[in-house]
Amino acid sequence: MTALILASTSRYRAQLLSRLGLPFSSAAPLVDESPLPGEPPAALAQRLATAKAQAVSVQAPGSWVIGSDQVAELDGLPLGKPGTHEAACAQLAAMSGRQVQFHTAVCLSNGVRQLQTSDLTTVRFRPLQAEEIARYVDAEQPLDCAGSFKCEGLGISLFEAIDNSDPTALVGLPLIRLSDLLRQAGYRLP
Repeated sequence: MTALILASTSRYRAQLLSRLGLPFSSAAPLVDESPLPGEPPAALAQRLATAKAQAVSVQAPGSWVIGSDQVAELDGLPLGKPGTHEAACAQLAAMSGRQVQFHTAVCLSNGVRQLQTSDLTTVRFRPLQAEEIARYVDAEQPLDCAGSFKCEGLGISLFEAIDNSDPTALVGLPLIRLSDLLRQAGYRLP
């Protein structure tokens, strides 16, 4: 079987990928994740997923490399990872009582061939009070997560609904769509 590499140091993506039962390694893609001027969030997610896969493919010829990226969108603008407690609280306050789209893109590349897919998840946040937001951020520290929450943990309590076709996409790696790409690349999945 061809070596499989996850172009990410995200423990969330590695945990998700391990569910498929395929052996893989992980590598840091070293890609500038800054949006281009006027770049729509969906395009940003796909560009970064592709750039990550390509960056690692150059270092591992003959391997299949999975690049993935997620960009949250509010009012047509991308929301990045908050990085600080204050920024996380501000993001959650801005999303309170609103719908937010999460674009999760994947690129599977062997340096010659590229297979791409994406998922759109819509999250409806319930109205959130400032003290609820602060308690949540203190409890879960979602500073490295697009949208400032972890839906697989306590963050689920912030929502009214989640609409998508792949429940793993919101965590950062849409396994249903990735499984299809892996089958196209020759991997045997049930």
